[in-house]
Amino acid sequence: PLEDESYQLFKTDICGFCARVQQFMALRSINIELRDIMNDKLARQELLEGGGKAVVPCLKIKNGDSVDWLYESMDIIRYLDEHFSN
Repeated sequence: PLEDESYQLFKTDICGFCARVQQFMALRSINIELRDIMNDKLARQELLEGGGKAVVPCLKIKNGDSVDWLYESMDIIRYLDEHFSN
């Protein structure tokens, strides 16, 4: 990842697709801040306002002044695979 990029994964503990992304992250030793939208109302609100929908998993990608919201577990895994390959 680039130096000025930062990431957050919005998720819930009962979402199988979220678990899939987190398993991939664990296998690759990818450490990204996790935001649980069920237990954190501010996280849910940020996801809804920024991404447009309160759907998980969602990877928030901040690059300088630009913010992208990536939904769909396989798209997130593909992105992480490309950007965090060793």
